[in-house]
Amino acid sequence: MLKDKVAIVTGAARGIGEAIAVKLAENGANIAFTYVSDSSAEKAAALEQKLIALGVKAKAYQSNAGDFAACETFVNDVMKEFGAVDICVNNAGISKDNLLLRMSPEQWDDVMDINLKSVFNMTKQVIKPMMKARKGSIINMSSIIGIRGNAGQSSYAASKAGIIGFTKSVALELGSRNIRCNAIAPGFVETDMTHYLQEGSGADEFLKKIPLGRFGKAEEIADTTLFLASDMSSYITGQVISACGGLNI
Repeated sequence: MLKDKVAIVTGAARGIGEAIAVKLAENGANIAFTYVSDSSAEKAAALEQKLIALGVKAKAYQSNAGDFAACETFVNDVMKEFGAVDICVNNAGISKDNLLLRMSPEQWDDVMDINLKSVFNMTKQVIKPMMKARKGSIINMSSIIGIRGNAGQSSYAASKAGIIGFTKSVALELGSRNIRCNAIAPGFVETDMTHYLQEGSGADEFLKKIPLGRFGKAEEIADTTLFLASDMSSYITGQVISACGGLNI
């Protein structure tokens, strides 16, 4: 489905990002992906080898998506190494959950920089080669929390809601250049970031709210990403797909 396409995936050393990188590679895309911390270097190296073993070109880059200059350097390096950017998956994200009463300005800023500013930083860079090629698919990872909110997650919700507004605006700006921009709003997915939601009595309460009666899997978010990255979604732009087991009903 994506043979010889070049895909960027930010924050891909683990979780949903890793699943997306693998899924796109399995469908023929060459992958440039980022990780940010030294502690993720070993996982990133292992993922790079896993992707190469699938028969595609792949390279890991240590780069902070929340830093504009770092994103500029990263995309320039990808263009030199891969020659194009056809797909950009803005997946990098963190959560620093706290009640608003207890939240520090630093916690708020960290979440905004990594979750929301990073989407601006990366999109600003990748649209240059995409506009020149007159094609491209940008996929931004929002969240069901950005649609419905959640107590104790005001910063996370605000950042993910901001991604939705950004996505729709970019879709309107770039549609005439055949560049599509869509968002995915995952529900509660089994990852390291959500491990605390899957344990104890709290997990049962979350499950009661999900019509499908289970948490999602990273691979299922990757499937949705593959759809939006491929020509199967060639007439879809400016949309938010809620991959949440019906939690948004």
